[in-house]
Parts: sequence; structure tokens; C-alpha cells
Amino acid sequence: MHKRIRTLAVRLMLVSGISTLTYSCKKDLKADPSGNGGSGTGGSTTALSAEDSLKYLMYNIMQVSYGDGGRNKSAGLPTYYWYTSVATINPLDGKYTTADDLLTAMKGYAVNPDTKSPYDRYSFLDRTGALTNKLINGVSATTTVAATNGDIGLEYAPVLDANNNLRIFILYADKNSPAGQAGVTRGWEITSINGSSNFQNTTAWLTQAYNSILNSASVTLGFKLPGGATKTLTLNQGTYNVNPVAFDSVLTMGTSKVGYFVMYTFSSVINSSGQATYTKTAIDNAFSKFKAAGINNLVIDLRYNGGGAVTTAEYLDSLIAPSTAAGKVMYNYKYNDVMQANAAQIGLETVVNFPSTLGGLTLSSNNVFFITSRNTASASELTLNNLRPYMNVHVVGDTTYGKPVGFIDFNISMYDSTHTKKYLADLYAINFATTNANNSGGYFTGIAPDANALATDYVNVPWGDATNDPNLIAIAKFLSVGNFRSAVNARTESLGITGFSPLKGSASVEANFNGMVDYKLSKKIQQLKK
Repeated sequence: MHKRIRTLAVRLMLVSGISTLTYSCKKDLKADPSGNGGSGTGGSTTALSAEDSLKYLMYNIMQVSYGDGGRNKSAGLPTYYWYTSVATINPLDGKYTTADDLLTAMKGYAVNPDTKSPYDRYSFLDRTGALTNKLINGVSATTTVAATNGDIGLEYAPVLDANNNLRIFILYADKNSPAGQAGVTRGWEITSINGSSNFQNTTAWLTQAYNSILNSASVTLGFKLPGGATKTLTLNQGTYNVNPVAFDSVLTMGTSKVGYFVMYTFSSVINSSGQATYTKTAIDNAFSKFKAAGINNLVIDLRYNGGGAVTTAEYLDSLIAPSTAAGKVMYNYKYNDVMQANAAQIGLETVVNFPSTLGGLTLSSNNVFFITSRNTASASELTLNNLRPYMNVHVVGDTTYGKPVGFIDFNISMYDSTHTKKYLADLYAINFATTNANNSGGYFTGIAPDANALATDYVNVPWGDATNDPNLIAIAKFLSVGNFRSAVNARTESLGITGFSPLKGSASVEANFNGMVDYKLSKKIQQLKK
């Protein structure tokens, strides 16, 4: 790296989706001395702007080395998974107005020969720092930039009904959030926003609605409940312990007792201090209920789960896997060539095994069912892929997002002219791939549902409604006859709603993406500084 760069701190939380590496300039970065497109002229000593500093540091982390010129044994260790495909770039070239522009250019080089499109549709810059604290500590506020008021704790989907009218339904609400504490849950319909019921299917209106509901300190929403009752609630943003289990129940399907639970995120089961989080408590409570009820089948609903901490994926797999998986390979990491060659030296795991003691569930015919959608991504895909060598994993719903690769989160900062540390962004750029014990991975186009198990997500149907949810209807059919062949989208005519995919201009899977994070490796990498 450039001699003027100094790494103030390195706290790498290696990820299968996210990890954290604090990166900063101890001294003001200067303009490119070569004068080849930098913000200054050749030989200039003008300090770089915050944006140019971000571009410079981001490029070097991805393409040169994650450390500071070898002082921490990291010289020549580029972190980007596809670094060999990227052309040599001057990150200070004036044609890259922002760091996002530079990142977009870098993402375009490695092309998937099967799709003819770039592999990397994942890497991004988080300029608010809102993601990490929520995933590591399971708390709904960011601490990277400044304290915030948290959020109201729900997600929704705009849909079109049979008359082409725009309607909005709640997808889920965190039970600990302001919305959850007020009783808001899946299937409730939003009928007014701050007193207005004039809903419009336009990008401008959808953006306005998104900001009013999710980006405002307070919002007043009118609701229509599934039974027809109405309610108006004023919801204020707040901080809370994330409860990723949006719903859990023991369902009866024929003669089967079915444990059913919904996870909307994989916030970590262990926080930054090594203590168990509310996430672990919520998962443990659900599985204790299932064991006490003597379930013989299990359904994990991940249709809105964009992933999160790898520790949570691992923990969930350890609760589900049969005893025959104890001590065996759960999944493998694959880094770029130089990171892979130096993995042992720099403390990067290449193999993760199941623990010797597993959850102890006894499931009929070794079956486990996952409900998925295009919003099912990253660590949630990892969870089901890890179980495939040891169980009959059945996928119901829609093809998953397709992200068999993960991030290291680099927290990038600089020092301004007053020598005050200034946060710039968190960089999430792809750093590794994962495969299961059979070395199966590479699902860049997603994991498809089983034959005849394609099922629509009807967002007006409450959680656990096995009479009206096509996904649960399909699973009940399988438990009855051993296949999904006649269950596809059953009872669709009676539901009265069509077009249930979120409309363009509404919240997208990218906007809510979490990735997959392995925070265990943080301490190992930290030791390199000593």
C-alpha cells in the first residue's frame, strides 16, 4: 500500500457475508503524486477529500492488501474474491465521481460465463454504518456514525389486486419492535399513511410511502386486519433487542406434528462481548417448544431472510442436523488464491465442522422443509445447503436469491484537517465462497424449489395458516402422499389478490440485505497486530 497510508485499527470479522475491519488514515491522505487523474497535480501535497480518501482506501483494501504495507504480515494480500479479473485502476481518476462509481466499475470485470453477466451483484458501501451493530449485537440502532432512534420494526409489500389497485400488506414485524409491541403482524393491510389513503402505483409515490413508513421518526398508519376489523396506530422509532423469530407454532398436518417457525434475519447468537443475544434465546425457546411437543417434522420459513451472522446459521444447523452429522464437515471456505495460500498464517478458517453434540430432534424420514423466495439470501441459503449432505432437504416456494459468496466488512475512516477521526463507510466486497461437505456450492442463480414445489407467497395470509398458504399446503401434501405434484398454488382463486411480488420502487432485497458474517475470526486477525 502507499507509504502514507497507516492502519489505525484492524478488527476483522471474517465473513461468509459480513465481518468488520476498521481501516483509517492516521495522517491526512495526500493527492496522487503521479498526477494521473488524482484530485491534485503531480507532486501535489493537497489533502484528499473524504470521498477520494474512501475511493483510495477501498481500492487498496480490495486489490492490494488489507494491512498497512506488511507491518501486520498482510502485504500482498488483496481481499477481493475476483481481484485477478479487475484491471489496474487509478482510484483517484476523475471519471469516478464517487466511491460507489468506482465500486460499480470494479464489479463489472468478473463475468459469469453461464449468465453473461458480472458475478458480483452484491458488493456495496454502507455509508450510515447501520448494519453491523444490528447483526453483531442484535440491537436495532447503529453505533458507527451516531446514536439513532432505531426503527419501527416492520417490513411491507405493495401489491396489485385483481382491479389493478395498489394495496400494501405487512410482511412481518419484529415482536420486540414498536410495531410488534403494538400487535402489528403479517397479513395486516395498511389502508392509510399519515391520514392519506390515496395510494398510487408510481415510483415517486412508492418512494414517498417508503420514507414515511420506514425513514421517519413517527408515522400514523391505518390498518385493516384479516378478520375485517380496523385500527389506527401511531408508531415511533425505537431501539430494541432484535427477535428474528417472527412466528413459531406446532402445526398438525394429518397425523404429523410439525414444528414451524419463521426467521426474518440472522442476527448473531453471540454479541461482540461473547455473550448470548436475544436471538439465541428466541431460537432456543422455539426449539424447546418443538421438543416438548414431540414434533416429527420441521418447517423453517426463510422467505424474507437476507442472511446475517454465520454463527447463527451454524447454530441453527446444529439444532436441526441428525446425530450422524456430529463432528463432520458443515461447510468449507474458499478465498482468492493468495488469501487461500496464507489462510493458516493469518488465521482464516477453511473448514467449519458440526459440533460433537447436536440438537437431538428426531425427524420423520430425515426430512426438513425450507420455505424460500427471491428474498432468501446468503447465510439463509448457506443454512439449507449445509444440511443437504446429511438430510433430505426440501425447498418449497420460489428460487432463492443466489449468493454462495460472502464479505469481510471493512469499516473505513479518515482523519480530517483537525486530526479528528471521521467515519466514511463500511465496505462490503465479496471475499470468499462457501461449499458444503459434498463441495457443492456455486448457486449464483439461486437454489430452486423441489419439483412441483413452486408456490406463491400470498402476503395477505397470516403466518401458520395451513389452509390458505400455498407453501404450507404443498408441505402438507408431501407429508400426505410423498410428493408435491398436486399442491401447486392451491386455493389461489379464493384469495382475491394477485401480483404479490413487491413492485419496482419499493423496498428490495438489496436494500434489506444482510449477507453472512463470521465474527469468530475477528480475534484471530487481531492477533496479527501484536
